[in-house]
Amino acid sequence: MKRRDILIASVTALAGTARAQIGNTPIRLLVGAPAGGSTDTIARTLAAGMGPVLGRTVIVENRPGAGGNIAAEVVAKAPPDGNTLLLSFTSHAINATLYPTLPFDPVKDFTALSCIATSPSILVAHPSVPADNVRELIALAKAKPGQLNFAIGALGSSLHMAGEAFKMQSGVYIVNIPYRGTAPAVQDVLAGQVQLMFAAVGNVQQHIKAGKLKALGVTSAKRLPEFPDLPAIAETLPGYESSAWFGLFGPARMPAETTRRLADAARQAIAEPAMRKRFDSEGVIAVGNTPEQFGPFVQSEIKRWAQVVKYSGARPE
Repeated sequence: MKRRDILIASVTALAGTARAQIGNTPIRLLVGAPAGGSTDTIARTLAAGMGPVLGRTVIVENRPGAGGNIAAEVVAKAPPDGNTLLLSFTSHAINATLYPTLPFDPVKDFTALSCIATSPSILVAHPSVPADNVRELIALAKAKPGQLNFAIGALGSSLHMAGEAFKMQSGVYIVNIPYRGTAPAVQDVLAGQVQLMFAAVGNVQQHIKAGKLKALGVTSAKRLPEFPDLPAIAETLPGYESSAWFGLFGPARMPAETTRRLADAARQAIAEPAMRKRFDSEGVIAVGNTPEQFGPFVQSEIKRWAQVVKYSGARPE
């Protein structure tokens, strides 16, 4: 073999090795929330399901802070090779208005892959609150403006905005009591220190069944199978709906083939009965839509929540 042919063969072999290494490197799935919460649980469940489909390891990295913006910035600036992904949540849309400036564009700097799941919440009250449903609560709040309060797990969160949307649509004034996390907020409602709260189903369903909290309504458009006798808030406030969502993103400008492969892997993983069972146990509803569906949804969520954020007057912590 001539020297030139040997050189070409060597270069070709090295290129093939490089491609193999790129294809076999672990995928980083960044999460802008601490370990142990709903977003983290969903990310780890998704990673475990996508890995075997792709034939690669998917590693979850927690980068909490700034309502998910720290993790989002890392992904926005990552190479568009599909090796760095983001499992984000409703705050991705809320932050577009909540923060005066962002180090990325929440639409243009990302490739929307799939909405993984949604999580309705429940409006709960301490048993001492003299209201057994949403209609009675609105009447009570109007009779006593500023005398009722909401526990807020995190300013600017989807649960915070669920309360703001409720106040905006019902025309009531209920005071917000902010906390650094959902757990301490729930504890103070249980103790009667705060009267009301919007909380994820998984965080309060045991307390409701034990009679320690009173459920007044669910934020989904329709009643939930787990609580068939609990009305949707929309039955009293037509058009009201506020469900947290969790979505998979990649950096902008990912090749179409890479986008499709990752989106299909996510949808295939979500379709597995074991994953759906895990989601059900967390009070989470599996979705698994396409990039063509998820992209416009994110844009519509940014517009939708902008009105509520402006009404609330909320500012980043």
